[in-house]
Amino acid sequence: MSTPPSPPPGCPAHGLGPDGLRRLYGPEAEADPMALYEKLRAEYGAVAPVLVHGDLPAWLVLGHRENLDVARTPSRFARDPRTWRDMREGRVPPDHPLGPMVTWGPVCNFTDGPVHERLRDAVMESLQRFDRRGIRRYVTRFANQLIDGFVADGHADLVEDFSAQLPMLVMTQLIGAPDEHGPRLVRAARDMLRGTETALESDQYVTATLQQILESKKAAPGRDLTSWLLEHPSDLTDAEVLAHVRVVLIAAFETTANLIANTVRMVLTDRRFRASLSGGHMTLPDALEQVLWDQPPINTVLGRWATGDTVLGGHQIKGGDMLLLSLAAGNVDPEIRPDLSVPVHGNRSHLAFSGGPHECPGQDIGRAIADTGIEVLLARLPDLEMAVPDSELQRRGSLMFQHLVALPVKFTPRSGAAGDPAGPAAPVAAPLPEAVPAPPAPLVASPSAGTPRRRQRPWWVRWFGRR
Repeated sequence: MSTPPSPPPGCPAHGLGPDGLRRLYGPEAEADPMALYEKLRAEYGAVAPVLVHGDLPAWLVLGHRENLDVARTPSRFARDPRTWRDMREGRVPPDHPLGPMVTWGPVCNFTDGPVHERLRDAVMESLQRFDRRGIRRYVTRFANQLIDGFVADGHADLVEDFSAQLPMLVMTQLIGAPDEHGPRLVRAARDMLRGTETALESDQYVTATLQQILESKKAAPGRDLTSWLLEHPSDLTDAEVLAHVRVVLIAAFETTANLIANTVRMVLTDRRFRASLSGGHMTLPDALEQVLWDQPPINTVLGRWATGDTVLGGHQIKGGDMLLLSLAAGNVDPEIRPDLSVPVHGNRSHLAFSGGPHECPGQDIGRAIADTGIEVLLARLPDLEMAVPDSELQRRGSLMFQHLVALPVKFTPRSGAAGDPAGPAAPVAAPLPEAVPAPPAPLVASPSAGTPRRRQRPWWVRWFGRR
């Protein structure tokens, strides 16, 4: 049997550009990004020349130490995309796939120096005003409502039915969206991020909704992120407040959803993980940190731009060059983790939230959502099991993310909502229309989140006690 000819190097299916550099987009990169990272590490070391969409050149930072070097020195590696030489010289078209990630806006993650400090201080100090117990009450409330929606079925897809909805539902409360608008905002934001045919309409809906929330909070401030940004001493403009509320809302979606799905999958499939967790040697926060090491929610952060000629990882970087921080590759750098099978309990030096002045400001909220959500899930469904072999799970990849397409599980069907075994399941919200809804009517104050349920024994004691 003859072997079919290989695609030419310039073909996107080949994974190589015309100059022989590897592409970070296309089938090879999206199918198994970690394998691609290791090929690049073996060939180039801690920093590798690569191509992004449109075969534009960039540097992929693979080493743990080198990632921190770039993240911690904005004087050498700026966050402002206007520094990018290819953009300045007109080689980045308006419809470039990376356009949304490299188009400058008035947000802290696109600025450095005093402007960045002013904006980041407002975001950090506003986020820190949230009470951890209050956040957990929101998470418990929405987690139970989501579980109520499928608990009687005996099966579920924990990506579509749980992890992809919970973070955004919680965040809509934290930004001050009324209950009746939360689910629609979740749906529109997810549609926008998926790049569907209605993504533009969804984007417009998200923007219009956030604008109405902002106007309502100016008239009647509450205990929420939007109100606190408006009243912060940094004196943010309305445009800056709106931009940061949007960034916080969207950033929490993919990252926390991935963290929840990856952690549940590990609990259900990894025997070593189960043994450690059930034996009391690993708490759920420990488990989350292990997942943040092994499967960080973001593969690659885009980007940084060299402010001048410099050297990184033995390579000559030119001023205006783009650099991509490969958090996933840095976390498995053999210089710091020669044996990936060794647990990293209590070690938070991973790169899952990057580092330096642009380290993720909402990471503690993300941890709280994932920790509490998973605890509620396993407490409600103590006999939860995978419905398919782990080898059949599929992932969908991109330059920045790689996430589980689905996480099918099965369990004993149960009737009743949380706290009421004999009662009917309570829906999360009324069914949403297929079309993207029009901007909502003027907003009203959000009802109370309710009273937390009585604390039970830790979920892992009950869950593993049956085995």
